[in-house]
Amino acid sequence: MAINAKDVQALRQATGAGMMDCKNALQEANGDIEAAKKWLREKGLASSAKRSDRENTQGVVAMLVHNNVGAIVKLKCETDFVASSDQFRAEADTLVALVHASGVDAVATRTAELDDLKLALKEKIEIGEVVRIAAPAGNTVDSYLHVQGGRGVNGVLVEMKGATPELSHDVAVHVAFARPKFLMRDEVPADVIAAERATLETVTRNEGKPEAAIGKIVDGKINGFFKDLCLLEQPYAKDDKKSVQQVIGSSSVVRFAQVEIG
Repeated sequence: MAINAKDVQALRQATGAGMMDCKNALQEANGDIEAAKKWLREKGLASSAKRSDRENTQGVVAMLVHNNVGAIVKLKCETDFVASSDQFRAEADTLVALVHASGVDAVATRTAELDDLKLALKEKIEIGEVVRIAAPAGNTVDSYLHVQGGRGVNGVLVEMKGATPELSHDVAVHVAFARPKFLMRDEVPADVIAAERATLETVTRNEGKPEAAIGKIVDGKINGFFKDLCLLEQPYAKDDKKSVQQVIGSSSVVRFAQVEIG
């Protein structure tokens, strides 16, 4: 059937696909624009499969905190050029608003739109970590988002009990730059501790330390290991003479989450 230029242009604007691709899609779909969009999306998915081995370490971290609920979504792509585009960042904002309102599974409702985005921007685009923290009354949710090149690249949510918003925010800032993996040492898996202890024992023995002293030396090094990994034991970023636990005093950190690009 004959395809008019107006329909081709409309399809091109809606999908970002090339002119000939849009014309072919409309011919395949007998002029039905929605069917043509689907055809292009399918073609785009086939093309993106060829890019599946590419690294998509760029992207944006989108965050939303409101009414004691915090949400983070990482949307990944291949280049910082695409990550900085309005279309890409708008999709990240849409995703995080959905998660904030409806939970982490809400991102599944944007599958078609993400397929369109892959087609339009011609990169491997996918959703990374998705986090939602909803705190009960009396607790505080605060956040920190590190922005680089006009886009979020390092986002943190912290839920605290018995803390002011200012203290919760300060802890979130600390997490962003200290990158703890666990809240406290009790959360570190036993196999992780055992592997680290075995490594430290080997290192200490290779340093020529007396065999009788190795156990005590390794115990001290394990404490240093916990200070690196565990939020409450880390030296506080703004005053490294104090631990985070000493800074928060009688307040408590209920949970935290960090999402980064890279």
